[in-house]
Amino acid sequence: MMLYVSLVLMTLLGAVASLLLKKACVNLNLRHIYRNGWFFGGGGLYFITALMNIALLRYLDYSVVLPFTSLTYVWSAVLSAGFLKERISRKQKTGLAFIVCGAFMLVM
Repeated sequence: MMLYVSLVLMTLLGAVASLLLKKACVNLNLRHIYRNGWFFGGGGLYFITALMNIALLRYLDYSVVLPFTSLTYVWSAVLSAGFLKERISRKQKTGLAFIVCGAFMLVM
């Protein structure tokens, strides 16, 4: 059970990493990227997510881990709506519901 909780946490961290990189790109000046905390925060979280992915693949089947990473899209949509005030259409909500159902069907 703890492995699956870690798998969900990995997808959440991947979505947060994307959000941080999005915030880094708002006023991105390539000459000053080394001073951008959002950039390094997002990159660091992506690195942690990759390490978690490698560790989880040691204990779980690839046919479970890889499709389950699609939950990152769900987290990204929720975070973008909450923090970036982006709108999620009904069509997108339907697609996100299919992703969640499909991911959990693979695990069961």
